[in-house]
Amino acid sequence: MAWAGTGFPALKRARHGFLRGALVVGLFWLLPAHAANAQTAEPASRSPGSFMIPGFIDPERRLERRDLPRNTTLRFVTEEDFPPFNYVGRDGVLAGFNIDLARAICAELNANCTIQPRRWDLLLPAVERGEADAVIAAHRITADLRRHYEVSLPTHRSPARFAARRDKAIASADVRDLQDKAVAVVGGSAHEAFLNAFFPSVRLTRFDRLDQALAATRSGETDLVFGDGVTIAFWMNGSESLDCCGFVGGPFTEGRYFGEGAGIVMRRGNSDLRSAIDYALWRISRDGRFAKLYLKHFPIPFY
Repeated sequence: MAWAGTGFPALKRARHGFLRGALVVGLFWLLPAHAANAQTAEPASRSPGSFMIPGFIDPERRLERRDLPRNTTLRFVTEEDFPPFNYVGRDGVLAGFNIDLARAICAELNANCTIQPRRWDLLLPAVERGEADAVIAAHRITADLRRHYEVSLPTHRSPARFAARRDKAIASADVRDLQDKAVAVVGGSAHEAFLNAFFPSVRLTRFDRLDQALAATRSGETDLVFGDGVTIAFWMNGSESLDCCGFVGGPFTEGRYFGEGAGIVMRRGNSDLRSAIDYALWRISRDGRFAKLYLKHFPIPFY
């Protein structure tokens, strides 16, 4: 299964809430002080193909069923140019992880479903004006977003990951193994702050953009790159990487640096809808449907 879209252009879309700046993380598990021992902090399972399927909702949590009125139509809005999350396919139809997830939510709640594309800056106003019930477009969960809107449980998170050229033969992301290694990172980012805190012995090479950091690692200018796992996985599977590189070590998930995740956004005060969508997400995460969506849209796992 190929990624939605090809090559490097998707990296330029990092202006959006999910892939902008400090990204996503383990909500229920925190990174211990020794970073090298905390690379798999997410609750997770493995598929038959041995891929790790990340869990974004506490498996021990119990949510009561929330039913919507009969014949309810849930009106979702999303953006159409952010693969593999939401994009227009070759047939002109909206597709992507968020699109399939919205449909799964509607199916779980026995609701009709519409999903309409809007420009990024018009998504939240559509909810405010009552033109849509919910936005499913990878908005980063923050305290400010919660103050103004109802926000669901996390729909996905992106860990921080190291990647390196395969011929560098760097087998571990242990603090000791990376001592004095040159690491490319976006300057001023949460990823740089994390390295400064937990990997003080690496030599940082700072770049303005992640595509520059990735290119430096591809060329061998640096030993590794450290950044958003989804973006790096997307790049490694595209033509720009020249099939140079692979992940080193496991994922890093630390809320203090990378946030809570991405969520579905609804109008403030619509707590009944939020509870219903939370219940649907919980069910989807428990019965294997989320795992199927993950493997469909992320064929190079980022965990």
